[in-house]
Amino acid sequence: MKKVELLSPAGDIERLKYAFEYGADAVYLGAEEYGMRAAPKNFTLDQLQEAVNIANSLGKKIYLTLNTVPTNEEVGKMPEFIKKVADIGVHAVIVADIGVLAMVKEIAPDMEVHVSTQAGIVNYVSANAAYKLGAKRVVLARELSFEDIITIRKNTPADLDIECFVHGAMCMSFSGRCLLSHYLTNRDANRGECAQPCRWEWTLHEKTRPGMEYDIGENEGGTYIMNANDLCMGPYVDMLVEAGISSLKIEGRAKSFYYVASVTSAYRKAIDSYYENPTDWLCPLSAMEELTKTSHRRYSTGFYFGPENAIQTTDTSSYVREWDLLGVVEDWKDGVLYCSQRGKFTLGDEIEILQPSGDTIKFTPNWIKNAEGENVESTPHSKMAFTVDCPVEIRPMSILRKKAE
Repeated sequence: MKKVELLSPAGDIERLKYAFEYGADAVYLGAEEYGMRAAPKNFTLDQLQEAVNIANSLGKKIYLTLNTVPTNEEVGKMPEFIKKVADIGVHAVIVADIGVLAMVKEIAPDMEVHVSTQAGIVNYVSANAAYKLGAKRVVLARELSFEDIITIRKNTPADLDIECFVHGAMCMSFSGRCLLSHYLTNRDANRGECAQPCRWEWTLHEKTRPGMEYDIGENEGGTYIMNANDLCMGPYVDMLVEAGISSLKIEGRAKSFYYVASVTSAYRKAIDSYYENPTDWLCPLSAMEELTKTSHRRYSTGFYFGPENAIQTTDTSSYVREWDLLGVVEDWKDGVLYCSQRGKFTLGDEIEILQPSGDTIKFTPNWIKNAEGENVESTPHSKMAFTVDCPVEIRPMSILRKKAE
């Protein structure tokens, strides 16, 4: 049985390194042009080359997003960009536009092409059409059920990969095709600039009664009629694999390195445990717990169990945040942990360390020292170097956190 791929997001080199360190088989990312996320830093061509070199050294893969809907002016510049990307050696490009797909196959015929979820593939006829046009993979629309996915798998070539989102933010509009942001803020969601107006609290007003607003009345907390829950399919990794999905995709190129590391580690543990015992698999409790330790909206299973079972809206624009990020481990020597600060903590706080293996340990330091070796009571300064005593050897890139107060 070919093992399912775990695909994680990366908004910059730091997040890419954490994704690979915590178990991703591949990473998807955007360059400074043509990607569906304008907010992340994204990658220069030099950084893209660095990313490919890192992936190759680890036997992993880089997928580049070219999934905006390009204007006439933009498509004229794309051939040169595609040539540069091909020379860099990215392992695949992700496209949403049929013209871009044709352009890639003409300019770089050996380049692997994945058809983005933005293309809205919901049936096997569309999947087969993409395959005939040269696509190696289709990223299915997020609105599909297990039954839909199984049907597509049964009616498509075995060498056509099927990729599905399994975790992260969901869009209330079909496969992210939304114009609200463009009309309200002149930031086009289909150019990677979405202002997320679906997350706002909404009221109703009548045209001839200016200044009078009416609550739409979702509940006492406000009206968030378009605010979708986050997706979480960790407990159903077995069903995802058995449906014939080739790649499990985590959403979140705009999210932090901590989110990338934590969520990737949880799905890595769930996937590996499934292949160790596929007949009697249950998602490891530690993996499920890990998925609660990064900020998220209320979780749901999206459309996987049919639209009638989809809990789509959450009644707040805020996130669930139960843990605070404290720092990252740079080194461990002779019982001393060398760290870089990412959040303040105080002597006496119990610390939990998430390691790249996905395992965690808890301890309470007896002392904290600053970069000068002076004893201090806390770590108040952003990215300050500090040390604490820790009897257990800890790998670099492990993450320190504590339960939020």
